[in-house]
Amino acid sequence: MKKQTYKGYQAYSYLTAGVDYPEFKMSKWDRFGRYKIELTDAQEAEVERLNKEILYMSLHDHPVYFPDDIYETSDYTRAGRQFTAYDALAESYIDCVFDNMIDGMSNSHSLSGWKWSEVIHDLGMRLCDIAHQDFLVHCKTVDDILRAKVEGKIGWVAVVEGAAPIENELDRIDVLYGLGVRQLGVTYSQANSLGNGCKENNDSGLTHFGRAAVERMNKVGMLIDVSHCGPQTALDAIELSRDPMIVSHVGARALWDIKRLFSDQAIKATAEKGGVIAVESAPHTTMSHTNNTHNIDSVMEHFEYIANLVGIDHVGFGVDTLYGNHVGLHGVFASRFTSKDAADIPKHEKVAYVRGLENPTEASWNILRWLVKKGYSDSDIEKVLSGNALRVLRQVWK
Repeated sequence: MKKQTYKGYQAYSYLTAGVDYPEFKMSKWDRFGRYKIELTDAQEAEVERLNKEILYMSLHDHPVYFPDDIYETSDYTRAGRQFTAYDALAESYIDCVFDNMIDGMSNSHSLSGWKWSEVIHDLGMRLCDIAHQDFLVHCKTVDDILRAKVEGKIGWVAVVEGAAPIENELDRIDVLYGLGVRQLGVTYSQANSLGNGCKENNDSGLTHFGRAAVERMNKVGMLIDVSHCGPQTALDAIELSRDPMIVSHVGARALWDIKRLFSDQAIKATAEKGGVIAVESAPHTTMSHTNNTHNIDSVMEHFEYIANLVGIDHVGFGVDTLYGNHVGLHGVFASRFTSKDAADIPKHEKVAYVRGLENPTEASWNILRWLVKKGYSDSDIEKVLSGNALRVLRQVWK
């Protein structure tokens, strides 16, 4: 059911397409249909009730449109204006989305992205657009998130996925916080001045500057993410941090042995600190040998594995989806997204899309539906959809 507070606003509609900015034909958000897990009438009623009563937080997404021709993405990102999918979000169960933007692809001022000037440009453009509408609410506190739910709107949390743009300047953490960013990744897949990313073959852990950055993030109240870190860098950050973390989009390496996923050791370390491990579904990541393909069943196998390993109080969902051809996007940016040599990745069925979790909207429908179908209690559903994350945010955000 579409959220009634959405009045039809489209991104940057206060400007003139083709005059104020280059126009691209955007992908349809439901390009593979609107798949929903089948339920009984009684289960449908449960889903409808829970959707009203429980806050649904997407802990890692990119809720923007991409060009219908995915190979136009470089031109699209170079133009420096990403289009929030307000209409698609209005069809979702999402009450709060952690928007990780696309700064690793932003190339307005460079060939490789992640430059400070590009991050600020991207953030400023998105905030300008959000300021012209009243459906998404820029959230900086837990109270902001709760208020957005009460008002029938969607909370929007600004995130920078990797800390490369701060270079060797600790004060840039404060600047990002001052601009409303509330989560910062220690590294993306490549090494930076803080530590090593999961794509690197060697990982010596946090650098001296990285340790100072973790301490500064604790002081200002910035939520820390280690999803794309190398294994030792992640463990160092988890151990050093005074506060718990939300590891925003990972899975269990015990089920699928690729470098993007977390070892049992890292999952346990996160939970022991009081943190939350959020399960992702970016194409060809959270697969399993049981399913040997990528769909909602393989993703939820990771969810249940982690819940069984460390308890239901330490798991959530950060599905890492977008509105467009996600598999094709990985092909366009293969050199940036590949985290392990192809020869080393377990053999698997390649998919055109992740059935049941193709985009933020579909993912929100089917995660709740899956939990209801499997008979999870209201209490446990509330924990994994928002309660666990809110507990951490109350401890971290200042």
